[in-house]
Amino acid sequence: MRTLLITSARCNLLKERLWRIPYPAPTILLASKMSLNRSGALKEDERNNQATKRSPSCLKTQDSQTTTTLKEGPLENLCLASQAVLERAQKQGRSKCPKCHSSRMFYCYTCYIPVETVPTGEIPIVKLPLKIDIIKHPNETDGKSTAVHAKLLAPEDVTIYTYPCIPDYEDTRHEIALIFPGANSFAVKDIPWSLQKKRQGHLSHDKGEESPTEPAFKAAKLEPDNDSSLDAADGHHREKSVSPLKKIVFIDSTWNQTKKIITDERLQGLLQIELKSRKTHFWRHQKGKPDTYLSTIEAIYYFLVDYHTELLKEKYEGQYDNLLFFFSFMYKLIKTARSSAGKESGIPAGDCTKPE
Repeated sequence: MRTLLITSARCNLLKERLWRIPYPAPTILLASKMSLNRSGALKEDERNNQATKRSPSCLKTQDSQTTTTLKEGPLENLCLASQAVLERAQKQGRSKCPKCHSSRMFYCYTCYIPVETVPTGEIPIVKLPLKIDIIKHPNETDGKSTAVHAKLLAPEDVTIYTYPCIPDYEDTRHEIALIFPGANSFAVKDIPWSLQKKRQGHLSHDKGEESPTEPAFKAAKLEPDNDSSLDAADGHHREKSVSPLKKIVFIDSTWNQTKKIITDERLQGLLQIELKSRKTHFWRHQKGKPDTYLSTIEAIYYFLVDYHTELLKEKYEGQYDNLLFFFSFMYKLIKTARSSAGKESGIPAGDCTKPE
């Protein structure tokens, strides 16, 4: 290995040569580098802007909905209202409930209203195609339940009951379904056929009996628009599917607490529906249970998406995405907190469903 010895004279000579370099040279190099960086930044901004630009209707196909749910996770592709109000409230900390004056974050889970730092006018309201009843187990902790999200975001269509308080469904059983998995449960697509059989009084739970390919409900005829060339061409009125289902019932409890509610005689005889298998993103995933055990708000959301596409036969365009308005924000908030605290060990990237 050669050792290079630099004498004092040689060092002075190098200094003189360096000083003879024209001064603008490094400035030009710096400017060139800044130009490249700025160009790269502009391109990056352009890409980001293109990525964040969304169709006003947030178009989604049924296939893409299923794909993002199972692989990418729907929380990254939702058509949501601005969550700036939640970001501000999060920075300000807990606030008082306008009704009971309890200290809460974002909303009061007792009164089902936003706190003072979250103006009601900045919370989206979702209109649902049918009514929803939620039967909550009395031991279910209010602050940990996501059922309140549905009541906050769809107040006109959602009602929460605390067991043993259950409505009387005796006279409307043929219009109601209960979300609960089991041997006697049917798929969402079979609801019209199953309710028709139930109305006729001879519904069989034999899985070997296949439902008809055509829906067991009539389509409501709508008057054609005057400028509708399509209707004029085929000579038929436009038709829109109308489901006989008027109300859906959800049970809000842990799996171990469910038996007491599902065996209640007032729920016996209701058509039971089992949802498609989907992975939960709930941060309080039940310990020892598979990750397909959904939170209440997730179950409501996925049911409505399937109902919209499979029963109403309409294209899903994000109509119910805002039901996850609070859920998605809290998911990202907790995921960020766990990441910064170094508590995501063993949790797959993009997930924060660590059992608690």
